[in-house]
Amino acid sequence: MLNSILNAIPPVHPEGHRFIAIFAVLTLGGFWLFEPLGWIGVVLTLWCAWFFRDPARTTPTREGLVISPADGKISHVMQVTPPPELEMGERQVTRISVFMNVFDCHINRAPVSGTIRAVHYIPGKFINAELDKASEHNERRLMTIERHDGVRVGAVQIAGLIARRIVPLSAQGDVLRKGERYGLIRFGSRVDVYLPPGVAAQAAVGQRAVAGETVLADLTSREPAREAVTG
Repeated sequence: MLNSILNAIPPVHPEGHRFIAIFAVLTLGGFWLFEPLGWIGVVLTLWCAWFFRDPARTTPTREGLVISPADGKISHVMQVTPPPELEMGERQVTRISVFMNVFDCHINRAPVSGTIRAVHYIPGKFINAELDKASEHNERRLMTIERHDGVRVGAVQIAGLIARRIVPLSAQGDVLRKGERYGLIRFGSRVDVYLPPGVAAQAAVGQRAVAGETVLADLTSREPAREAVTG
């Protein structure tokens, strides 16, 4: 029984170790000052460990599938001109935005397999990442992945209202496997995926996405954009 419980607890990413330690020390101080503060600290320490969880994911490997880079809610699916930093041209493409709240896992995974051709960091504001304007105004890290066939997919990590740091786990020139960890964002944020021209989203606004598992699009299909209802 104990082994089953322990196996069900996901590991914590190393980036979170020092934050958990800080919360734990503050919790001990809270117990020393005023016991109820200590119990509040226990809850916050457990939340911090949960926030930095790094569970294993089962990634679909079929050629052409674009997989969600983030856990969270799909907040926008729209046609836009890609940021010039992505080097994806000036034609309008489909952008899919996945919003992560403070309870979602914040490890980001590669939406496709390929080589990182461009990486740009842009400092900015920290407005609510769920708002569309966050794509242009917030602190963000833009990355372009080029597949073996030359097709490019963009992924933009956007810091949010509470987030204050985008942590890269990859660099330009790295070769990523679909579903491989490439970065994380601390404490609430969003990831935008820019599809190649002519490729429609196969995920809908309001849908919950799982990083490394949920299919957002299929580069080999010309199926129209998927429609959905909430009920």
